[in-house]
Amino acid sequence: MDAWQVFAVAAVFALAGVVKGATGMGLPTVAVSLLGLWMAPMQAAALLVLPSMATNLAQCAGPHWRTLSARLWPVWLALAVVTVAAPALQHTASVLGAQRALGAVLVVYGLFGLCRPVLADLSRPVGWRGVPIGAVIGVTTGFVTAVTAVFVMPLVPYLQALRLDRETMVQALGMSFTVATLALALRLQGADHTLLSPWSALALAAACAGLRAGARLRQSISALAFQRALFVVFIGLGAANLLHGA
Repeated sequence: MDAWQVFAVAAVFALAGVVKGATGMGLPTVAVSLLGLWMAPMQAAALLVLPSMATNLAQCAGPHWRTLSARLWPVWLALAVVTVAAPALQHTASVLGAQRALGAVLVVYGLFGLCRPVLADLSRPVGWRGVPIGAVIGVTTGFVTAVTAVFVMPLVPYLQALRLDRETMVQALGMSFTVATLALALRLQGADHTLLSPWSALALAAACAGLRAGARLRQSISALAFQRALFVVFIGLGAANLLHGA
């Protein structure tokens, strides 16, 4: 990387860290959507694995891990298997297709966040009857992750439909994103992408700095207004990735 790329990577991950610190999520989405403007999604993913893992692990701590594991294991298992095993996109046309897919996911996620549709209430435990639903969510999220390196859709709406309280939701996001990041790391390692490098260390340092700034920002702004602005940005970045991949 030249000096401009070093600055750009540091700035992207600092901004992604701010978003993560302010909202509890969004680091991979912000990082990949911005880096995707000048590199393939899987190249961007190789840079985000280390900072994503480091910032998600802290969210895994909490008293609800048994309950969440019992409820979400079908999602996590299907997500991990599909993310690792989905066919690789190797040709130039496929890479452009991945960028268009990334753009589409960002636009859909941004519109979902702005429109805030009423989701089905999945809060009541349904035992083994819930396994097929969780598996479908995991398989779909796994395919999206394998192509775009972004794992918010449809995972986040599904978690929202469980009607979890705030602390449980934060832990559920941390555990789910950790599973997705580990699966993505295995996929990238199998494709000979370098996950530990000076550039990933730079990304980690910038993300941690942004995380602290985001935590302070969270105390002084309206979370709802910040999230709405972020969803508008995602729509814009999605449109830019769609045009860039055309």
